Amino acid sequence: MRFWDASAITPLLVAERSSPAVHVLLSDDEAMIVWWASRVECASALRRREREGALDGRAVGVALGLLDALASAWSEVLPSDRVRLAAERALAVHALRAADALQLAAALAWEPEPARTAELVCLDGRLRYAAAREGFALAPAELEA
Repeated sequence: MRFWDASAITPLLVAERSSPAVHVLLSDDEAMIVWWASRVECASALRRREREGALDGRAVGVALGLLDALASAWSEVLPSDRVRLAAERALAVHALRAADALQLAAALAWEPEPARTAELVCLDGRLRYAAAREGFALAPAELEA
């Protein structure tokens, strides 16, 4: 069981350089745990690619269908005062944007004492750095350049 950031879910939906690595991680993950708003973040990433011309409407439709399938099987960390307070703390301690602070806070709500045994699947460098400082093991272990 791993906590998945939206940055690692998106390459499961559309072909990216990191797609093979995250597909391997998904294949041996017994249950995806995600932040409640991850689905919105993924939809945003797909629509941004569509506006930029990187994806056509058909490809977006296929990707949204894949997102629906993933979302029907994953477990979500729901909004709570605990998550909000942890996100506010994360903003004070780490150089994160609000959405990334909420991702980290949700991961901490899922596993409050990661102690390097809990894995966070993430491709965002800033969030990876903060998560490692909080004690999460990172997947993939290395980011591609």
